[in-house]
Amino acid sequence: MQGFINSKEFISFCHIAFDNVPIAIDFLDKDGRMVYINKAFSDFLQIPIEDMLGKMVTEINPTSKFLLSLDKKKADIAVRHTFPNGKEAICHRIPIFDSSGNLMGGLGMILFEEIEEMKEILREYEILDKKLKLYQNEIARLNNARYTLSDIIGDSESILLCKRKVKKVANLNLNVLIKGESGVGKELFAQAIHNESDRANMPFISINASAMPENLLESELFGYEPGSFTGAKSEGSIGKFELANGGTIFLDEIADMPYHMQAKILRAIEEREIVRIGSNKPTPIDVRIISATHKNLEEMVSQNKFRGDLYYRLDVLNLEIPPLRERVEDIPQLSEIFLTRFNKEYGFYRRLSKDAMDILTSYHWPGNVRELGNVLGKACVNADDPTINAGDLPDNLFIDSIIKENKDDSGLYHIIRKVEKKLIEDALRQSNNNKAEAARILKIPRMTLYRKIEDLKIEIEE
Repeated sequence: MQGFINSKEFISFCHIAFDNVPIAIDFLDKDGRMVYINKAFSDFLQIPIEDMLGKMVTEINPTSKFLLSLDKKKADIAVRHTFPNGKEAICHRIPIFDSSGNLMGGLGMILFEEIEEMKEILREYEILDKKLKLYQNEIARLNNARYTLSDIIGDSESILLCKRKVKKVANLNLNVLIKGESGVGKELFAQAIHNESDRANMPFISINASAMPENLLESELFGYEPGSFTGAKSEGSIGKFELANGGTIFLDEIADMPYHMQAKILRAIEEREIVRIGSNKPTPIDVRIISATHKNLEEMVSQNKFRGDLYYRLDVLNLEIPPLRERVEDIPQLSEIFLTRFNKEYGFYRRLSKDAMDILTSYHWPGNVRELGNVLGKACVNADDPTINAGDLPDNLFIDSIIKENKDDSGLYHIIRKVEKKLIEDALRQSNNNKAEAARILKIPRMTLYRKIEDLKIEIEE
């Protein structure tokens, strides 16, 4: 087998396989003699094939390291070499062995005939690599769809209905409009829809129209080319629609989207493509749009404050999230989840008293679940005991619950007396029933406090 490379069969095979290949190729026998050279190799060296056949490689190329590769029986891959005609190239020098491991010869190949050609490819690779890393970093930063259906807390009929609808719409691959007051958890539901869908392993990219300056919205949504405007990044920027390609884009507070931007979003939906600022080249996109609002879009359409054609494109499917006051039966379960989180974060062990829970379930919660979490977070910090009592909750919750309880059968006088009683009881509790200290907390004379304690029939444990 050691003489196979010199055989007529092998040489004939090489002529058929490599003569017209545009890559420069030569074969040496085990002693380093050139037994085959293709036309591309001959053209590169500018030496006729017949002047090289049968000669030692070092006769043709005195600086060749091919004999060293054969001697050490180890390939040299992608090495830089300068040939006798002054050309530089990236080469392979590969020893060839038979099935028993005996050296048969070697294969030479010029990978890049010009170093500049390779440098240009490397430059292009670096540019593409930077763009890839930019995409990866942006997606990693923005892809925050961490909530699933199991994270939606509550067993009320209204929430169970919403959960069932999420399951129903998730895989329909149609745009969804989520409606609900501020703080009800619209983004949580948007993420749950994404994670229940066939797009779950693709990006979930969100943008809040009300939180973004109007002059930056277009570049954020559609991206821009390098040097498109003053202050633009030198490498350009990828827009949210491109980042969401294959996945979901969540347009929060869509009602606050400027009117002129609504037309651009409509075009992206209809054409399934976007155009970056500073470019005229369209980029195809495949995204599902989930949008959300706490405003009445139908009314805004009738007032020409929101485009009707965009509204109908967004509201293909819709989901309405109930306010917390309409599902008070979920408040104990939600409170437990919040307390567990805060206890872990702050190193506390807090629990709610019955009186405190009664106040939470009586309050009307204009800020919904977000406000509940805020109230409980403050109560955890403010409470002096493991049990969070009614007095640890903000006064506006207590006042609201009193008004709600007495709105039908009590006048203002009785409501004020109940509020006064609650504030004095809180001050006494904080001062360990020290009346002088309680009066200082309330910023009233001590004698006034004594009189009110007697008048309001407040019992003090001595």
